[in-house]
Amino acid sequence: MSDCDSSCQPHQDHVRSSQLCDGWTCLKDEGRRLKRREKNRVAAQKSRKRQTQRADQLHQTCELLEQRNRKLKREVDSLSEEQNLLTEALRAHEPFCPIMHCALAPSCMQADSAAARPL
Repeated sequence: MSDCDSSCQPHQDHVRSSQLCDGWTCLKDEGRRLKRREKNRVAAQKSRKRQTQRADQLHQTCELLEQRNRKLKREVDSLSEEQNLLTEALRAHEPFCPIMHCALAPSCMQADSAAARPL
């Protein structure tokens, strides 16, 4: 009995249990099985490579977004500080502003409307 005959007893994987494989069929089945395994190995490598590339891309995107977020937070802080300074300047100016006082007094409104009429 040859090696093929002893190793090619009915297998559940690729030979029906009621059949015995001959030498040629056994080699053919083994070749197909090896080819399929190689194809699967290559597909798994490609999949792992794509997964790694995707993880690297996400990491880069995350770094860029964190950097942008830090920049925007600095800008918000700067704008808040500017708002505070302008608010303080306005409060300091309000008591001395003739426009603010005039806009609130009814006599100024009448004078403004008379001045706005054409001659």
